[in-house]
This record gives sequence, C-alpha cells and structure tokens, in this order.
Amino acid sequence: MSRRIPVLIVAGFLGAGKTTLLNHLLRQRQARIGVVVNDFGAVNIDAMLVAGQVDAMVSLGNGCVCCAVDVGELDEMFTRLAQSNRVDVIVVEASGLAEPRNLIRMVIASDNPRIRYGGLIEIVDAEHFPDSRARHPELTSHLRLADLVVVNKADRVPSGELERLRGEIGDMVRGVPVHATTHGRIDPTLLFDPPEQTTATVAEQLSFDELLDEHDHTAEDHHHLHDDYQSVSFTSTTDLDPRKLVALLEDPPAGLFRAKGFVAFGVADDRRKFLLHMVGRHVVFGPASWSRGESRRTDLVLIGSGLDTAAATAALHETVHDAPEPLEEQALLGVWRHVPRELSDAEL
Repeated sequence: MSRRIPVLIVAGFLGAGKTTLLNHLLRQRQARIGVVVNDFGAVNIDAMLVAGQVDAMVSLGNGCVCCAVDVGELDEMFTRLAQSNRVDVIVVEASGLAEPRNLIRMVIASDNPRIRYGGLIEIVDAEHFPDSRARHPELTSHLRLADLVVVNKADRVPSGELERLRGEIGDMVRGVPVHATTHGRIDPTLLFDPPEQTTATVAEQLSFDELLDEHDHTAEDHHHLHDDYQSVSFTSTTDLDPRKLVALLEDPPAGLFRAKGFVAFGVADDRRKFLLHMVGRHVVFGPASWSRGESRRTDLVLIGSGLDTAAATAALHETVHDAPEPLEEQALLGVWRHVPRELSDAEL
C-alpha cells in the first residue's frame, strides 16, 4: 500500500489558479509528476512548460473528464502514467466546470492496484470568490468535498478581508484546512511525499521564466507559501487502542489534511503492523509484517494547515492502550472497515 501512487485532483472555478498551482508543482525537483490535464476547448496550460518538466502527460480536450471519460478509460490513463518513468504522483487538473464528486468516485473506484486516492484540492480566487459563489451556489457543495482548500491570490485583497474569507470558508467546510497563498505557491510536501533521491529529476539549469518565478516576489509571498502549515510527529513503544485511533481519524482535529505512518495495536495475539494513509476524511489501513530486526512501535506523522499541534499531539497520546491486559480481536473491527478489499483478501 505504501508504494501506491497518490492521485491528486486539483479543482476550482474558472480562473482560480489551478494551472498556476500545477505549474508551481512541476517546477519543484523533488518528485516525478504525471499529469492529466482537462479543459473545455483548447488545453490552456503552458504546454512547453509541461513538456519540459513533467515526466508523463495525458491531455483531455473538448470535454469534461468527469462526464466524457468513463472509469475504464481513466484507469487506462492512470496505468500509462504509473508505468512511465517511475512516476511518484499523478495530478488531475480538472476543468473549471467539472463536478468534483464524480472525479473522486472515478479515482476511488479504480481497479488499478498501483494508485490510491490522494485527495481533492479546491482552489479559490480570494478576489472573486464571493461574486463567483453568488452566481454559482454549487461552489459551496464543491468546497465541502475538498480535503484541502487553497485560497489563491491572497495578495489581491486586504488582510482583514482575507481573514474574513478564510473564516467564512472554514465555516462551510467544517474543519477542512484552509490554506492561503499567492501565485499558486504551495509546499509540495503538504500534498505528497517526495521520494528520497540524490540526483535531480530534471536539468539543474533554470529557465528564464523559472528565474523570474523564484526571485520576482516579495517577503509577503514567502509568508503565504508556508502559511499555517504544520506537522506533528508521534512515536509510541506502547501499542495503541484501535478503537480510539479510528475515532480520532474519523473525527479529526480541525485543519488536519494528511496522516501517514504505521501502527502497532494492543490486541491479543496480533503481531501485525498496520500502514496508515489518510487524506482528508479518506482513511486507509493496510496490514503488513514487521521486518526482521524492526522494533515494534507506532510512528505517525500528521500534516495540516491551521492545525493545533498541541491538541493533535494530546489526542494521539490518548489513543495509547496502557492497560495491563490486551484488547480482544473485536477491537480491530473499525480498522478493518478501512482496509481495501484486496488488502483484506491478501490476509486470508
């Protein structure tokens, strides 16, 4: 499960900055990115930029991916990308008129064992969102599907107005992290795990456009890049209570976007470790074996925007099973609800 390629869906209304955010991700040199670009009419992405910095690309023009492409066709695209040059992450840039719910269903329903759902990132134009929402009330329901909301173009509105907008969106999405930025700049490690590598995946020489992008901005832009981005690391040599951990993940702290790691549960005669991937409200456990010589312990990392790290750490400590007697096997039922069928069958 840990080697599955995450599929990120980047959505948002027309002009919110989806392509800008995608191009920013493509400029980073930490991971190999496969891209599915979808738009009505001509593809509006900078094709030269993509051709120079992405490892694999599939373009879908003249139609909306959530309507014009069935699950089988999308699976075929994912397969092409997953087999191409060891792609680390797949990004689907949705049309500004796409229905995110259908896109999410397509990814989750995929039979491809090499991919997993990596979350829905909804992009909001800080300057024009109030007017866009008034004209298109359905944008509110789109935001409520998001695992992360990125308020882009934050430099175009006064700070007081920005905070009011973030508060308003926060009330709509009920605990989903709301991250403010400019020019689509967001730390890639908030979205996916770059692989460890010693060499760059593309040429070291920067283009003229990249040099401008790296240096032609203000100190305020740097602030927005890491605005309210926190992580919490948790290690325990005492096994956890699966019921308490599942309850925490199903009702997560406000601002939590991702959780990852592996867990040892205090269940009688259970010698497995469980790998954990969580994006938004989508939780996946995978049973695995401990490596030879590996110490039995829990290692988790929580990542979010606007995350109360002290409260999150305290909540994790509350999941430790410190009673002298182990738990019964039924305590794992909540965990098995979040184990994909193919992983569960492998254990039988």
